[in-house]
Order: sequence, then structure tokens, then C-alpha cells
Amino acid sequence: MENNKEIISDLKGLINILNDGKEGYESASEATDSIELKGLFLQYSAQRAGFAMELKEHIALHGGVSDNEEGGILGVLHRTWLDIKQALSSKEDIAILSAIETGEKAAIEKYDNVLEDDSTHADHLSILQKQRTGILEALKEVETYRLRLEH
Repeated sequence: MENNKEIISDLKGLINILNDGKEGYESASEATDSIELKGLFLQYSAQRAGFAMELKEHIALHGGVSDNEEGGILGVLHRTWLDIKQALSSKEDIAILSAIETGEKAAIEKYDNVLEDDSTHADHLSILQKQRTGILEALKEVETYRLRLEH
């Protein structure tokens, strides 16, 4: 039972991060004038929503409930996405992309922390690894866009 509480707590923490990412990408899509970036941001926002649903289903398998649709109020990642909102107000794509990179790096770090405890999360390790890979791929794509705009 104690194990289930830890699993549910860890997964809820990841859901908070995914929701932060979803909201951040939605805000970024509204702030940029680039049609290409709008599409990219909306794609990753939808991806984060899908990841959160997968984890919510897994929480249910462990007897938990996650009705949280919002990000973490006090989390580091929330502050990171607030930085994105600040970057958004400048409407500069490079600033927006840089802020998103910071958020994605923080998300990967959170996934890495949960993945370290592979015995606790053995039954859903593949889901977590797949999601971490998706976030890493998004980070690489965002970095590529930023580098292209800087040069």
C-alpha cells in the first residue's frame, strides 16, 4: 500500500509538470506570429495532454484519482513557465523558445528523478521512458528552431 502511495504521488507530480507544459505551449502558440511555431507549439501542447491522460489512467490502476487539470502551483517548473509568460509578452520568438527549453529541461530532470526508482515504477517504466523521450525530442526541436532564428 505504501508503494502505491509513492507511485501515485510521483505520477501526480509528473502530471503537474505535463499540465504546466501544456499550458506553456498553449500560451506560446498564442504569443508567436509564426504560423510554423504556432503549429509546433499546439502539437506539443496536445502531446502533453495525451501524456497526462496516460498517467491518470495509470494512477487509476493503482487505486488513485487525479482530477488535476492544472500545473503545479509552487513547483520550479511553474516558475519556469511563468518565465515563458514573461518572454511571451515580448513576442520575441527567440525568448519564447529559450524559456520553453528551460521548462523542458526541468521536466526531463523530474522524469529522471522518478525513473531512478525503477523498482517502484517497474510496471509503467516503459510509459515514463517513452514520455521522457517525447519531451527530449521536443526540446531538441525547440533548440533547433532557436538556433536557426539566432543565426
